Order: sequence, then C-alpha cells, then structure tokens
Amino acid sequence: MTVTLMCGPSGSGKTTWAADLEGAGAVRLSFDVELWRRGSRPLTATPELMQEVDAELRTRLVYLVRAGRDVVLDLTFSTRAMRQEWRALVLPLGVVPETVHLDVPHDELRRRLTARSDTAADDVALTPEQIERHLAEFEPPTAEEGPLRVVRVDPLA
Repeated sequence: MTVTLMCGPSGSGKTTWAADLEGAGAVRLSFDVELWRRGSRPLTATPELMQEVDAELRTRLVYLVRAGRDVVLDLTFSTRAMRQEWRALVLPLGVVPETVHLDVPHDELRRRLTARSDTAADDVALTPEQIERHLAEFEPPTAEEGPLRVVRVDPLA
C-alpha cells in the first residue's frame, strides 16, 4: 500500500500525475474537487468550509489506509509543515508516504495558470498577484522530510 503526496505549485501537473495513479487503482483525494463539488473554490472558500473539507479528507485518508488502499493526495503541499501534518496521519499505521515534487520553471507555471479557463475543479484561474504570491510562498520539499522523488518538468521536451 502506498500514499503519495503530490507537491508543487498550482499548474505544475499534480492532477495529471495523480490521475495516472488513480487510473492504476489509487484513490485520489483533492481539496479542489471537494470544494468545487460544494460550489466553492479554494481561493474563495470560507475558513469554516476549508476546515470541514480538511477534516473529511484526513478522515478518508486514514480510513483508506486502514482498508489497505493506495492513496494519492492531490494537494499543493506548499509548506513543510503541511507535508509533516499529513505524513503524521499515516506513519502510525505503518505507511511512509512518498512525496512527488513536480519542479516546473516559474515562467512555464505562469503561462499555464494564465491559460486556465476556471471551468472545472482542476482548472481554477488565478490572478497575476495570486500567482506571484503562490510562487513566492511555496517551500520545495527536501530529502530530510522523507522519501522524495523530484520530477523536473522541461516544457520544451
């Protein structure tokens, strides 16, 4: 059984990667999908709704791991503290999550995010100011945090 933490700024391709794992049998958990299903978006959701979704996703993660299911967490995991909190949920269950960090050049991220249509949970548009703040606040994961796979995305390849 595996738990994968998808890590990278918005637009890095986390959902595409997570969908591939989902196609191979993992259960995908996503804030964006849950918020969209409830008629909200990550940047406009109330703190109460964010807390509710967070609690539900954490509960589902533990339930799925106890049931022996592979899980991919399709979240940004933008801070070390956030990654540590989610790892701590499954470590007592004998699972050491792997972090998959999609490392994409910032110019490519800006291009992708600017092209979003805001018509689906995984296509939420950001303003230029939100994009810059998101990129500035993102803390790349390090090997000291636990198993880490860094995928460098070359947009010209």
